[in-house]
Amino acid sequence: MPNCLKPDSCRMAFWGHIAPFALWVGVILLLQALEIFAVCPRWLYPWSYAFKTFACAALFLWLKPWKTYAPLSLRHLPLALCVGILVAVIWIIPETPAFGKAFPRFQEFYHRWLIMMPGTLPDYYNISFYPALPPGHIARAYMPHEAGWALTLIKLVGSACVIAVIEEFFFRGFFYRWLRHSRFWEKPLAVFDLQSFITVTVVFALEHDRWFAGLIAGVAYGWLAIRKDNIWAAAAAHFSTNLILGIYVIISGQYGFW
Repeated sequence: MPNCLKPDSCRMAFWGHIAPFALWVGVILLLQALEIFAVCPRWLYPWSYAFKTFACAALFLWLKPWKTYAPLSLRHLPLALCVGILVAVIWIIPETPAFGKAFPRFQEFYHRWLIMMPGTLPDYYNISFYPALPPGHIARAYMPHEAGWALTLIKLVGSACVIAVIEEFFFRGFFYRWLRHSRFWEKPLAVFDLQSFITVTVVFALEHDRWFAGLIAGVAYGWLAIRKDNIWAAAAAHFSTNLILGIYVIISGQYGFW
C-alpha cells in the first residue's frame, strides 16, 4: 500500500476518509433535529437523500482517498461479490413474508430483539399491514408513486455506489487503522488486531437499525478487507449487498428497509 509522502497528500488522505461520511451523517442528524421540532416535510427525505448522494460523491472524488491504496484486483472481485450477496441474503431472509409464515414467532423475535431498539417492535412492523408499511409511514416517501422514479433510483444508486463506498473508507480504511495508530495511512489493512476489529464491527453494527444483520455485515466486510489487504474488496462486497437490497425493496415494496 502506497504511503502519502507530502503533508498535503496526508491531509487529503485524512479528510478523504472522514469528510464524506461525516457529511452523510450530518444530513441525517439535521433531519432528526427537524423531526423533533415537527418541521420536516415528507418531500424533504428523498430530496435530502439526493443531495447527500451527489454532495458526498463529489467530496469523495475531490479528496481522492483511494490514492493511498492499491486498486481493486479482478481476482478479488468474485469473492467480494459472493460475500456481498451472502450478506444481502442474511439481511433480507428473516423479514420475508414466506419466512414469517414458516416461522412467525422467530420473525417477531427478530423484529423485537435484533432490530433497534431491542425490546420494542419497529414502527414499520405492524402485523395488520406487514410486509406493507402502515399508511403515512415516512419510508413511503421514497416510493416511486410519491417521490417519483428519479428520486427512488437516486436512492438506489446512492445506497449502492456512494454510502457503501464511503462507509468502507471510513470504518475499515480509517477507523480500524486509526485505532492502531494516529497516522493511520501508514498502517496496512492486512494486520489483524482483535480489539480494533471488535470495536469497529460493533460501532458499524450500531450505526444500522438492523444491528444484528449489521454485525454480520461488519464482520464479513472487515474480514474481506484484512484478508485481501484491499479496501476496494470490502467496498465491492458492500456495493453488491446494498444493490441487491435496494432492488429487492423496489420489487417487493418493503420500503421499511429504507
